[in-house]
This record gives sequence, C-alpha cells and structure tokens, in this order.
Amino acid sequence: MLSGITVASFLESTIVPIPLEAVLVPLMQARREKLWLIAFMATLGCVVGALFGYALGYYLFDAVGDWIINTFSTPEQFKNVQQQMQEQGFWFVITLGIVPIPFQIAMLAAGATKYSIWLFLLASAIARSIRYFSLAIIVYYAGNQAEWIISKHKTKAMIGLSVLILGTWG
Repeated sequence: MLSGITVASFLESTIVPIPLEAVLVPLMQARREKLWLIAFMATLGCVVGALFGYALGYYLFDAVGDWIINTFSTPEQFKNVQQQMQEQGFWFVITLGIVPIPFQIAMLAAGATKYSIWLFLLASAIARSIRYFSLAIIVYYAGNQAEWIISKHKTKAMIGLSVLILGTWG
C-alpha cells in the first residue's frame, strides 16, 4: 500500500496532473495508524517525481519542451514561469507546490532555467510536505469528517495559503 502511494504520487507529479488528495484522504481515514507515514510516502514520491521533471527540463527541454508546455499549459504561461524562476525561484516553486496548479510547470521551468537543484528540491519538499501533512492533520483531528471539511474549505484554504505565501514572497 505505501509503495503504491509513492508511485501514485510520483505519477501525479510527473504525468497525471490530477490531485492525489482524492485518494489520500480516504486512505488516511481508513489507515489512521499509518497516517503520518502515508503523508511522508506521498511527499517522497512527489519529490522524486519533481527530480524527474527537473531532469526533463534540464536535459531534454530543447527536444520535448514544446510538447510538454502545450500539454500542461500554454507558451505564455511558460514564459511567465521562466521569468518567475529567474527572479524568485524558491518561492515560486513553493507556491506552485501548494496551490492546485500543475506542478509540472515548476519542475520543467526549474530544469530548463538551470535553477539550483538543491533549492528546487528543498522548495518541493517543503511545499508538498505542507500539502500532504496538512491533510494528515485534518484527518487526525477531524476523523471521518475530514473529507467534508476539506471539500467545504478547500478553496478558502488555498486562497489563504496563496495570500500568505505571496505576502511572505513579496
């Protein structure tokens, strides 16, 4: 089960831009004794996936960059991402790692712009830890009501986190 979460998280961060939360929350509720380990394994899978995406951007951007950009975003969005990476990459990666925007954009931009791999991995780990361990905290305290609470407050929480990050960033 735990290796499956890691693989699913890896795939979610590299190929399938579908939020893992839909699977994680029910699993965390069903396996509360492994709640923190599930959050850790999801974070680990995402960080390994982020490293893979970074490598794609770094080594293969010239060959496959156009296809990836057109699949996951638009050329205009990617130009904006490149500019943000050059100006404030660490906070940019954290922001895209938390908010529900495909994280593939940050991974490719970091690699394509040759952003520091260590700062990228640190920002990715922080962002995804915030995302997945926040779910674990909600499940820990809310139990079976977690899915309802998350669905009711998800938009407000994402806006609040985005404002907090942008306030810290700016």
